[in-house]
Amino acid sequence: MKKNLIKLLFITVVLFSISFSAAAQIYVHVRPTFPVIVRPPQPSRVHIWVNEEWEPNGQSYRYSGGHWEAPSRPGYYRRPGHWKRSRQGQMWVPGNWAKRSYRGKRH
Repeated sequence: MKKNLIKLLFITVVLFSISFSAAAQIYVHVRPTFPVIVRPPQPSRVHIWVNEEWEPNGQSYRYSGGHWEAPSRPGYYRRPGHWKRSRQGQMWVPGNWAKRSYRGKRH
């Protein structure tokens, strides 16, 4: 019983520490370059083109390319991702879906 409790405690500590390290921000001093992507035809009138995005890849970023995506809900628009500059370097802030106000203005 005591051995199982120690194993469970050890696994919990390992998983807890991994979750904190996965949430760390990645800063780079030189932005990676991205390839030219040929935009495929629009699947439907509802779909919106989502420009390039970057994904964490170790201590750098990997280009994930642009793609067509349908809004998560009616009345939503796509906020584009962007690079944010800070003293540590530059960090990619991913794009997301946001709701339009009743007047059609963006929030």
